[in-house]
Amino acid sequence: MGSFSIWHWLIVLVIVALIFGTKKLRNIGEDLGGAVKGFKKGMKDAQAEGEPEAKPSVTQQVQDSNTVDVQAREKNDA
Repeated sequence: MGSFSIWHWLIVLVIVALIFGTKKLRNIGEDLGGAVKGFKKGMKDAQAEGEPEAKPSVTQQVQDSNTVDVQAREKNDA
């Protein structure tokens, strides 16, 4: 009940090629590749729209044995 050997996969590949034909399998592969490329392009476009420009970090954390990390806040006089 272990994994299949290379011979099992070759037999499965031959049977699939005989059933569907190589032309149909090639078309399916091209369609799948086009879908993956479109998905990757969409993800890059979505990230570009979500982050118009990188902003510099306002806080700086220094870790030393004698320092303590704190966050400074501005005092609002109302």
